Amino acid sequence: MKSAWFITGTDTGIGKTRCTLALIQHFKNQGVRVAGMKPIATGCYHQQDHLRSNDAEVILTASGLEVPYEWVNPYAFEPPLAPHLAATQAGITIEVASIVDKYQQLCNHADIIVIEGIGGWRVPINTQQTLTDLVLALDIPVILVVGLRLGCINHTLLTAETIKSDGCTLAGWIANSIDPQFDTPSSIATLKQRLRVPLLAQMPYLIDPDPLQFAQTGQNITTKLT
Repeated sequence: MKSAWFITGTDTGIGKTRCTLALIQHFKNQGVRVAGMKPIATGCYHQQDHLRSNDAEVILTASGLEVPYEWVNPYAFEPPLAPHLAATQAGITIEVASIVDKYQQLCNHADIIVIEGIGGWRVPINTQQTLTDLVLALDIPVILVVGLRLGCINHTLLTAETIKSDGCTLAGWIANSIDPQFDTPSSIATLKQRLRVPLLAQMPYLIDPDPLQFAQTGQNITTKLT
């Protein structure tokens, strides 16, 4: 039986990639084959005749698996826009079935798959669907990354409630410090009381972090995922 988790966040820019890399390293430390996936990426750059995502490339490098880039990042767009808008500009429709196909390919090469979403939970991916539909199609549990800053309690509780009401399983959450001036302990205590799912890790604030060093924070993941 393969295991997989979908990484979502309370917002964009709150540390999903950092936590994805930490989870990859966490599982690698257990001696299992783990693959990362960034199904949809915007703000990509040109490499020869292809578009590439910095996040997806770092995820691929961290996994250490020799698999095609397109399996890790099936949809790459240049404009730094919401995915459905970037896809419309490119004349492309993001298809859930296509992403599921690439996921199944990765499952043939890894024991565990860690999939990073884009933006928050209800981000549209085409004219009819959101990331929720992708997670439902993948049928995998969700890990919520909480960017610790003003407003995070409300954002977190709303997101967690929506994940559950959408019929998805919230497996746990990760507290990621992104504001050194923020009252982190009080907010974490409040969320631990109200979320009723495991706190998997507390990620410390990093100054000018290097994405390739994010995997080192895998040691912060102290709760076992099953």
